[in-house]
Amino acid sequence: MNHRLTRRGALQTFGVVGASTLLAGATWAQPAPAAATKGTRLVLLGTKGGPRVGGTRSNPANLLMVDGVPYVIDCGYGVAGQVVRAGVPLNQLRDIFITHMHSDHNLELGELIYSAWATGLKTPVTVYGPPTADAALRAFFDQYMKTDIEIRIGDEGKPDLRKLVKAQIMDHDGVVLRNDQLTVTAVRNIHPPFEYSYALRFDTRDRSIVLSGDTNYSEAVVKLAKGADLLVHEALYVPGVDAMVKRVPNASSLREHLLASHTTTEDVGRVAAEAGVKKLALSHLVPGDDPSITDEMWLEGVRKHYKGDVVVGKDLMVL
Repeated sequence: MNHRLTRRGALQTFGVVGASTLLAGATWAQPAPAAATKGTRLVLLGTKGGPRVGGTRSNPANLLMVDGVPYVIDCGYGVAGQVVRAGVPLNQLRDIFITHMHSDHNLELGELIYSAWATGLKTPVTVYGPPTADAALRAFFDQYMKTDIEIRIGDEGKPDLRKLVKAQIMDHDGVVLRNDQLTVTAVRNIHPPFEYSYALRFDTRDRSIVLSGDTNYSEAVVKLAKGADLLVHEALYVPGVDAMVKRVPNASSLREHLLASHTTTEDVGRVAAEAGVKKLALSHLVPGDDPSITDEMWLEGVRKHYKGDVVVGKDLMVL
């Protein structure tokens, strides 16, 4: 039975009108077994930070499988296709988490749920997200897709998707979901200018997994990640950013934002070491579409502080 946190704006329901093995167990190329395996596995669906499309990496998204049940964390562009490539039927969706309301984390939130409905979803989906997540969902289902949904209800006999979608607002630190499979804890990280941006910890029967979300170095994230089996942390490679901003017209403001809002590889190593995590994976790579940045370049700064098991994330890598 679920015990869901209730507070201001906590549970808002939309009605008809309202609403092979690498290093220590990381694999890719054949991710589908993660969906069928008992226990806890994390699939990195998209490992590139930012909204730009193209290159060898997809936009930010993750898939946590707990005894075959999927939990999606962030919904960057292409997430629905990546979930399918990971071997998970979309109509099994149940819980989705949005760490903050940047487009590379929420752009395909509505589309993911709609695609699940198009393939037979009949059970409720709960979205856990910061304030305005409910408004974004309502706009998508009650305005943008209103005509299509109503036509398909009549023509195809589908249940009303708007009645299936619920938003639970995360506006403070603490437990946001507890059920028989896991406990999910959120803490606010440092990602200006967002007031509400979260790191998440997933404690299951066999593992503890922390996702940093988008953040600068954060003592709150260190505390959240204490002793975790796996920390998936965003990473910024400063020389790569310096090379990237030379090619864009808003170079000075972009660089200032990136350095204030993200964590350098050296500081990622500090976080992992201070938290004492058993394994570290780098994801949400900034810049994430520069093939000249090798894995060793990503890891060089991390290893100045963290001496444990570390891997550079790849799309569809299973951890």
